[in-house]
Amino acid sequence: MSDRDLISEIEDTTREGVARITAARTLDELRSVEIEVLGKKARLTTVKKSLGALGPDQRRMAGQALNEARRALEAALADRRSELDGLARAQRLEQERLDLTESRDPARRGHHHLVTQTRDRLEDVFVGMGFTVAEGPEVETDFYNFEALNIPAAHPARGMWDTLYVNLGEPETVLLRTHTSPVQIRVMQAAPPPIAVVAPGRVYRRDTADASHLPVFHQIEGLVVDREVSFGDLAGTLEAFTTAYFGGAIHSRLRPSYFPFTEPSAEYDINCIICEGQGCRTCGQTGWLELGGCGMVHPNVFRAVGLDPEEWTGFAFGFGIDRLALMRHGVDDIRELMINDVRFLEQF
Repeated sequence: MSDRDLISEIEDTTREGVARITAARTLDELRSVEIEVLGKKARLTTVKKSLGALGPDQRRMAGQALNEARRALEAALADRRSELDGLARAQRLEQERLDLTESRDPARRGHHHLVTQTRDRLEDVFVGMGFTVAEGPEVETDFYNFEALNIPAAHPARGMWDTLYVNLGEPETVLLRTHTSPVQIRVMQAAPPPIAVVAPGRVYRRDTADASHLPVFHQIEGLVVDREVSFGDLAGTLEAFTTAYFGGAIHSRLRPSYFPFTEPSAEYDINCIICEGQGCRTCGQTGWLELGGCGMVHPNVFRAVGLDPEEWTGFAFGFGIDRLALMRHGVDDIRELMINDVRFLEQF
């Protein structure tokens, strides 16, 4: 074989090898091609083994052509291997990719419980009427919960409350408050009149839970103390509250009643908000719903906190926050407020 034919064969083998390397679609295919073009049985290897039979000049020229061919093939292998490595890496990353920018439904935000919403709304109404908000401890002494409110130990009105006593101090001297009236006593002790406060909060009684009772519920009570405060001021305040909270179509009335801490005392009713006073099942066809109690502060209550009942007069009122929530939203079972069924709560 002439020098030109040998070199031409090396060049043709090189071009063919580069083409096969470039055409390899996977790393496995590339390894197979590498064995075929540079392995022990490759055409270039066979040519290299036959160089010993050539003359010096022919051997030098053929050897130079073989070296160039090998460098060209190795360079093509390196380039294609790099390309296939990159493609394999990209494919693997795509398969394992976590799309952190993926659009998802916005997080659902919670909201205040219906009782909390009602308490906040009531506070807003009374603050707008000039009242301030006062709070006190839920674990109270007998003095604040009963004695100072004109309910001494032997008073028959003690039977009106199903009291939960706690194991502190002397027996039956510390209890879970049965109403928020103790806050009124603390306010009158803390600062001189004039006073206009509302006291919202949790209260506790030994009641069995049913459609209209809970052992733990919420009250809001109001107290106004000043000179020459009259029963007419009480009626006007409650009417103003009724209109502000329930709307202009709802009005209030007062019926004579009895409470040991007020004299005279009254029950506070409003037009049924379901039928607006026309009569329905909710109000028992009377057109009225009982909302709470009220009255003029009893002189004995003033004396218990060191105020002269000849100088100061005042009125107090109170009603259930939970009951107001039920009435405003047409819920017929107070236990729904404590079951925590999300399907119920998310309606409000």
